[in-house]
Amino acid sequence: MDVKDIIKKVKQIEIRTRRRTEATLMGQYHSAFKGQGMTFSEVRPYQDGDEIRRMDWNKTARFREPFVKVMEEERELTMMILVDISASMNYGTKNALKKEFVTEIAASLGFSAAGNNDKVGLILFADKVYKVIPPKKGRKHILAILSSIFSEEYIASESKIDVALDYLMNVFKKKTLVFLFSDFEDAYNEKILKVAAKKNQLLALRIYDEKDEQIPDVGFAHFSDVETGEKIWVNTSSARWRYDFAEKQKQKIRHIKENFENASAAFLSINTSEDYSKILYQYFQRK
Repeated sequence: MDVKDIIKKVKQIEIRTRRRTEATLMGQYHSAFKGQGMTFSEVRPYQDGDEIRRMDWNKTARFREPFVKVMEEERELTMMILVDISASMNYGTKNALKKEFVTEIAASLGFSAAGNNDKVGLILFADKVYKVIPPKKGRKHILAILSSIFSEEYIASESKIDVALDYLMNVFKKKTLVFLFSDFEDAYNEKILKVAAKKNQLLALRIYDEKDEQIPDVGFAHFSDVETGEKIWVNTSSARWRYDFAEKQKQKIRHIKENFENASAAFLSINTSEDYSKILYQYFQRK
């Protein structure tokens, strides 16, 4: 796909997500997440009920009457979008490739952030961090992020989520709102997850295709792992094999969800055929 095709595709995504973003996600996204703390606003004369710890002692001494510092919540957020670009994300059997679906969700989140004057940055990773776009504001910056997600070469390697989280913590010292996109097919370091979730507000979005969970009966089939290159023959006509495969996938995802929740992070699974805006809207409302 050449540059013109990529630009055309990204603009189509922007148009498709604009109404959905304005109608459902923008207000919910911003009200769901806290700012970075309290920031100084002004100094005013003391009033009954003001906290003593807010006293401005220098001004009080100068004017010989009590003054207090007025603080307000700092509402500006920094959003970091972390996207798994291992080869399994460049896959889809029904409505869209996983990477296309990720691009559209990232568009909704990014334009929601831009509408609230927040900064947005990007980290693309697989076995290592491949690309970083530092956080900035504005529509053009969001379009550049979407173009990178959509057009990046997807890597034939295992994804290492802990590497991306470790990089995030080393580079961005302030508390950050993190959206982590992956299909979570590979293992990760649980200790790094806990530290990252403690330092940031972390929401993991598992993007999956229906064939990730259930294999249809197509007889003998030759399966190839696009990340490791491993190849096996499987008799998909076996009902027992199909059942065992589906159960193992369910157990794995339940375990991952428990890991994230135990680390005080959120975990959502979204199928590429689902309406992601409803799922995110419900999550933001609960939060």
